[in-house]
Amino acid sequence: MSTTDPLVPTLAGVLADLVRFLDECEDDEVAEDTAVGLMEDVAGELSRLPEAQRDRLTAVFADLAAAEPDPGRRTTLAEFPYNCGLAEEPPA
Repeated sequence: MSTTDPLVPTLAGVLADLVRFLDECEDDEVAEDTAVGLMEDVAGELSRLPEAQRDRLTAVFADLAAAEPDPGRRTTLAEFPYNCGLAEEPPA
């Protein structure tokens, strides 16, 4: 992992799972406007991080993706920085 604090990757994984749920949920689970608003709030908060912290968090997501055995979750983790505006380019 790119950080020694185990809290950071744990929270990053939970955040990615939450955003994935909001993206994939049905309207009877969470209203579409609510889901979109929450995802925009996440992206907005992350965009306010200083560049060094955004880079560090992007590296945490890359580490989590590399270690993830589930292909769907691996993709979510790898693409999270791009999908939430932390990275300008999608993963290769």
